[in-house]
Amino acid sequence: MIKVTDIAYVRFRAPDLDEMEKFLLEFGLVRAERREKTLYMRGTDPLPFGHVTELGEPGFAGLGFYAESVADLEKLSAAYGLPVEENDAPGGGKIVRFTDPNGFPVDIVAGQAAPEALPVKRRLVHNDGAERPRRGAPLRVAPGPSQVKRLGHCVINVKDFRETEAWYKERFGLVTSDEIEIAPGAPIGAFLRCDRGKTHVDHHTLFPVGTGTSGFNHAAFEVANFDDLMAGREVLVEAGRRHEWGVGRHILGSQIFDYWRDPWGHTVEHWTDGDLFNDETPPNLTSIEELMGNQWGPPAPPSMGA
Repeated sequence: MIKVTDIAYVRFRAPDLDEMEKFLLEFGLVRAERREKTLYMRGTDPLPFGHVTELGEPGFAGLGFYAESVADLEKLSAAYGLPVEENDAPGGGKIVRFTDPNGFPVDIVAGQAAPEALPVKRRLVHNDGAERPRRGAPLRVAPGPSQVKRLGHCVINVKDFRETEAWYKERFGLVTSDEIEIAPGAPIGAFLRCDRGKTHVDHHTLFPVGTGTSGFNHAAFEVANFDDLMAGREVLVEAGRRHEWGVGRHILGSQIFDYWRDPWGHTVEHWTDGDLFNDETPPNLTSIEELMGNQWGPPAPPSMGA
């Protein structure tokens, strides 16, 4: 129908916006805007926001994607009988609101005003065994939270993987990077990415996992670099936040990861150094062992994804 360009945001509900903002500041996001019942948090990239918290009972409240243009929203509106509405969130623009087969609200937004990028403080030059570009100067990693750049992907637990996969592909043009089989001929999920033709994009933007019941799995936020991830990790440890899994490097997607839980148990990930694919990369079929395995780092805990 159309081809979305990226994931825009994830939305949650929580009974205490002060506590959520405190955690997210420690996690490395910054306030974009705060209203009486809604908190919008952003990263350093010139995007309006990537994390939304609405005042209410704790829970996952949906996700949003960017469309290339308002004309794409009008195509969706004509095809599915949904209105193109004014978007009252930071950045404005227009929005079309869907509900996916699992009951998750899915927003498609376009025409937003982009804010200025925020300065990235940890722009570090690294030496390795082959290349040594840093000469005559020490490397110093400033303490403090990680600097989140943007939201990179969301993983959702779904009732029926094939149904959900078809729904997102038909409407928003997502394509498969890696399909996961729990046994030969028994797919359980797939890493889906945006289709930008020859332009390279993240290995995955959405990952629906066929668990048989719908629910939130995790949301992943890109940080500046590996040192930035590790420095921010110290902040979360010192604050006594609940650690979930990491640090390690995934097999599928290749990114370095570190997973944490927010005050209401939602899993959020720091990641850096992930794979970039374009339309020259064919879909891959692989196993649950590769999904949960690492190139290095600790094994996944039983609570991961729950």
